[in-house]
Amino acid sequence: MKVINFIIRWVLETKHNQDARIDEPILFSAIILAAFGIIMVYSASIPFAMHDSGSQNSYYYVIRHIIYILAGATAGGIAFYVPTSFWRKNAVKIAVLIILLLVAVLIPHVGKTVNGAKRWIGIGLLSIQPSEIAKLGMAIYLSDYVCGKTLSFKHFWNDLFPVLLAIGIVSILLLAEPDMGSTTVVFIIALGILYMADIDKRFITGLTLVGAISFVGLIIAAPYRMRRVLGFINPWQDALGKGYQLTHSLLAVGHGGWIGAGLGNSIEKLSYLPEAHTDFILAIIAEETGALGVLCILLFFWIIFYRGFKLIGNEARHLANRQFQSLLAQGISLWFFAQALVNIGVTIGVLPTKGLTLPFISFGGSSILISCVALGILLKIDYENRQIKRGIVI
Repeated sequence: MKVINFIIRWVLETKHNQDARIDEPILFSAIILAAFGIIMVYSASIPFAMHDSGSQNSYYYVIRHIIYILAGATAGGIAFYVPTSFWRKNAVKIAVLIILLLVAVLIPHVGKTVNGAKRWIGIGLLSIQPSEIAKLGMAIYLSDYVCGKTLSFKHFWNDLFPVLLAIGIVSILLLAEPDMGSTTVVFIIALGILYMADIDKRFITGLTLVGAISFVGLIIAAPYRMRRVLGFINPWQDALGKGYQLTHSLLAVGHGGWIGAGLGNSIEKLSYLPEAHTDFILAIIAEETGALGVLCILLFFWIIFYRGFKLIGNEARHLANRQFQSLLAQGISLWFFAQALVNIGVTIGVLPTKGLTLPFISFGGSSILISCVALGILLKIDYENRQIKRGIVI
């Protein structure tokens, strides 16, 4: 009980430690998630590595994953040393860059097609996923656009239309890949930032309704999406067809029970469950560590969300000229938590399959890299808040 009480005090403490330079619970939570991700990527990827490496190398994917994490940690460290004012000054340029990258990925011979989707741009030996950059870029752009403004329907074309246009263009380009999962996350980020800003709530309500109607319309219009939804509603009806991935994910979760079958003892990773080390890694985590392991992962994501959204975001809001930083901190925190919840929902069959990674854990270079950069920015916002409270000019 003493340990539990210590953790609760450590997480919920609203008074920042004046001797600390950054928010330690957020940093430690991200490190724990990344470290656990290395273990689980290795465990989940062994059968695929033995087949894909061409040399019977079981470490094929985990070595690449560790390289991605090291690169992400470096990029996150660089982002931490960049003043947050830099992101605000270049918000429009970042938005334009996002659109250009999302257009480029759709150009033949530029965008790489994997599993029927064009989501990657090859640069030498590297591949970047513009949809991951779009999540952070939209958070930066919207935080800057709504900062210090009172937006209302009275001046719709000047106030609200640019927001609607930005969200619409990015969403259309993401859906063209197609990447409905990233579109959903970008939409959630946008709604969160707009809700926290001083904006007409009727606009947010209308945008939510438009988004929901569009979501249903896109499912009806695309046969493969309709098959996914039907497979999601009753996966066991066609367990070898449209419900194959979900049924094997559910089998993995069921096999794990409360405490799991033990590390390395997953059956579904033996080439039964597709994307076992990427989008569906949580199913393998549930199988090997049980519901207890999944709850621990959710706890660490909640720590990042709670402290980033409520403590760092709210603290920046009460400091002079820090509304941009406040909105950006809340947007990033919401992004991590929402994407984790969507990934968990897909794994246990609460949501249709969307092809989203589990931040800091799933195998995937672009996801890890951009998540680390976003984490660096979040910690930088907290660092600047602390400096200002000490009377240090930044």
